[in-house]
Amino acid sequence: MNKPYNISSFLQYIGINTANTGAIQVINYDQHQNIRLQSEPVQLDFYLIAIKNNIEVDPPVEGMSSSYLFLDKPGNIMEWDLANPFSGYGIFIDTSLVYKFVKYYSFTGYDHHEALFLTDRESKLLDDLFSKAYEEYHRNNFSQDVLVSYAMLILAYTRTFYERQFESRSIIYNKVVADFHRQLDQYFGTGNNSSQFPTVAHFAGKANLSVNYFGDLIKHFTGQSPIEHIHQHIIQIAKKELLETKLSINEIAYGLGFEYPTYFTRFFRQKTGFSPTSFRKQ
Repeated sequence: MNKPYNISSFLQYIGINTANTGAIQVINYDQHQNIRLQSEPVQLDFYLIAIKNNIEVDPPVEGMSSSYLFLDKPGNIMEWDLANPFSGYGIFIDTSLVYKFVKYYSFTGYDHHEALFLTDRESKLLDDLFSKAYEEYHRNNFSQDVLVSYAMLILAYTRTFYERQFESRSIIYNKVVADFHRQLDQYFGTGNNSSQFPTVAHFAGKANLSVNYFGDLIKHFTGQSPIEHIHQHIIQIAKKELLETKLSINEIAYGLGFEYPTYFTRFFRQKTGFSPTSFRKQ
């Protein structure tokens, strides 16, 4: 893979010629008829917020429009293979303009190029905001601050739309939650001693979701983050082994994936208020 694309080089790569080389650019895809429809994996070094219309999904998502919102961050890998051209808008933003703001939106950290399904109402609302940003961008001496504000307003709406997506796809996502608990049990199942501490990335990968998206989903449906579930599970196993087995503290620590027993002792004390030895003596 070549070095990451900046805004100008990426636009040129996908077939959009523009004389502007600024830190923020707004593109109306309808104005460009020769956009690249297929690409091998390429890496970005900027933020991209895009609404794309007339995207065909098979099977169609019930109750959704044919419009989708895509968010990408620096470091994301993109590849695509589209049968037909699409319409919509894209806002391409250099990190320096938005890094202070995007940290408040966990979904800007999604790294699987996940699409946000949009209802007709959501599509019209966002399309209007993108259109206004595009109009501002084409004014003489446009305001960069105004364009960034439009982008942040789109992100604010996006947060509520992701919450709606979690609820509207609850049957699918509840299965993700159930699978997470099952996989957590299996991770420490009988005869399956793990040499590594379980990570959220491990379980997100099992669900084929980015770490942030997986975390938001689990917290939405359970009220707790994945790491909180993992820690609670480890504590329950540790308590059981301390009370019901003759395993040494070191054996329990290594069996739960801790690199050093002292890490386990510190972790256990933080979560329970007791050292493993004190808990065992109760």
